[in-house]
Amino acid sequence: MSTAAETTGGDIEPWEEVTPDAARRLLVAAVEAFAERGYHATTTRDIAGRAGMSPAALYIHYKTKEELLHRISRIGHDRALAILRTAARGQGSAAERLADAVGSFVRWHAGRRTTARVVQYELDALGPDARAEIVALRRQCDAEVRRIIEDGVEAGEFEVPDVKGTTLAVLSLCIDVARWFNVNGPRTPDEVGALYADLVLRMVGAHGRSGTTQT
Repeated sequence: MSTAAETTGGDIEPWEEVTPDAARRLLVAAVEAFAERGYHATTTRDIAGRAGMSPAALYIHYKTKEELLHRISRIGHDRALAILRTAARGQGSAAERLADAVGSFVRWHAGRRTTARVVQYELDALGPDARAEIVALRRQCDAEVRRIIEDGVEAGEFEVPDVKGTTLAVLSLCIDVARWFNVNGPRTPDEVGALYADLVLRMVGAHGRSGTTQT
């Protein structure tokens, strides 16, 4: 059985690779604090307090606050890349794969919005080496989506004059969901995912769109 942790935002995010339990609790507390207050306004005392631990206990598992952010960012970007890679390398037409990629990516940003806000919007707080590692993962995410769009153009499914710019627009659209999604709003993560999949297929001029919009 995998271990999951629930944040105050209502997210359920598995952190099964983080051990021992104390390290996992600190990581989840850091996600909550960074999302609520921002990285720079959060102290190690804030994080330890949320985890029900002493500040000294934090340093047993993480040398610095930045190390915590790096760990969160790395795990989050690995998950994001896995979502996009699975869709990009799946079966079906380019339109079906793009709809799957967008729908899945948006569902993650809506359903894991607290984590996603930290993963996507605190990158500049990392030091040069850690930031370079995460930027490399972002480029891989970009490459997976770009590959689907290129496939669609080559197959005559999409009408996209600027593949690079369109890829950036698609990813930006998906990521921004983490900023505004409200668990008490009118749409579920699945519904937002379906809506955005349809919007993106319209954006690329897909012939015989495979996406469906839920209301």
